Amino acid sequence: MKVCIIGAGVIGLTTAYALARRGHDVSIVEAHDGAGEGASYGNGAQLSYSYVAPLADASVWASMPSYLLNPDSPLSWRPSLELAQWKWLCGFLLACNQRKSRQTTAELLRLAFYSRDCLATLQAQLSLDFDLRQAGKLVMYSSDAALKAAAAQVAYQAQLGCEQQVLSTQACLDIEPALAHAAARWVGGVYTPSEDVGDCARFCRQLSQELIHNYPNVKFLYGTQVNGLLVQASKLQALQTSQGDIRADTFVLANGSHAAALAAKVGMRLPVYPLKGYSITLDAPAADATLPSVSITDSARKIVYARIGERLRVAGRVEIVGHDMQINAARAQSLLKETQELFPTLKADTNAIHPWVGMRPATPTGIPIIGASPVCNLYLNTGHGALGWTLACGSAELLSQQIDGEQSAIDASPYQY
Repeated sequence: MKVCIIGAGVIGLTTAYALARRGHDVSIVEAHDGAGEGASYGNGAQLSYSYVAPLADASVWASMPSYLLNPDSPLSWRPSLELAQWKWLCGFLLACNQRKSRQTTAELLRLAFYSRDCLATLQAQLSLDFDLRQAGKLVMYSSDAALKAAAAQVAYQAQLGCEQQVLSTQACLDIEPALAHAAARWVGGVYTPSEDVGDCARFCRQLSQELIHNYPNVKFLYGTQVNGLLVQASKLQALQTSQGDIRADTFVLANGSHAAALAAKVGMRLPVYPLKGYSITLDAPAADATLPSVSITDSARKIVYARIGERLRVAGRVEIVGHDMQINAARAQSLLKETQELFPTLKADTNAIHPWVGMRPATPTGIPIIGASPVCNLYLNTGHGALGWTLACGSAELLSQQIDGEQSAIDASPYQY
């Protein structure tokens, strides 16, 4: 079968690999000039299999005044006349309750654990080099109320198979001494020893090269813009692109936050909206004792820190501003300032911080959309939010099983359109 995938980020590439291994002829259409150059490029690098609680939870209501009025808030919103933004926000606020948040957490954990197994299988097959390591993860809390809420979440997730520990500040410092300079800001943390880190962009480049060199049934069409979808008799016949029409038997929409605009061309409302995030990447010697070994999340400031090889990736913020890709220099500098305060003795070149912004393709609930669409031969694999790197391999296998009519390895119904 000829399959055409729109998007060569981590979601599209893992889907291409899963389908190519099953013997399908795969074409990958990508607007960028290479693999993994969109939201996959500079993400937080954390593979957070056990820490998937959605952005939409009950605490949002109490935090909303701070989010809206504080210019330094980790979450900000710029209202627009765009109807999609308001619809997404309404759906998001409706999902901000404990019942829905816990249901979403359970569904994301199931997919995350499956994805962890799928990545392990892929690595056993390919042995890609993308600085993958089991770093463990510390989520640090600045208030007793936040730590108490985290402890309740840990107790709930323990019922779902997570192994996490609620620790005192000193116990956290014993695990990660690099945090000692900022000990006064914490009241404790949650430690998950099984969490991984890895360079998503490097993974994308290496997986694309694997497909190019070892799978003659795979073709990449970089620098190709999809302008329209040709549908006849409820079936997608071709993509209308800057390189002409591209025909296939089956199509997969895996181009992140841009998927909604394409879906709208066939009358389908896809509840995926871009959440803008920032990152900086500091070059630092891996032997530097002040470089954190454990993956860190500052819960209050919504900033993550991950060592990938000889670099420190720092990522954070959620901005609801549409597809505005402009890098706000002040936002990038604030990430550097937070890094310097947390790790004041870090031996890194602070003149080269490699600022980046990316658009996380998010659904209001945080549940990705994986599977068939109302167009009979158009499939969806999008809406993963900040968890695209974490959920990619599992999502790809789940979708490939559905395309081939196989029994799904896990219950696929929560992720249906």
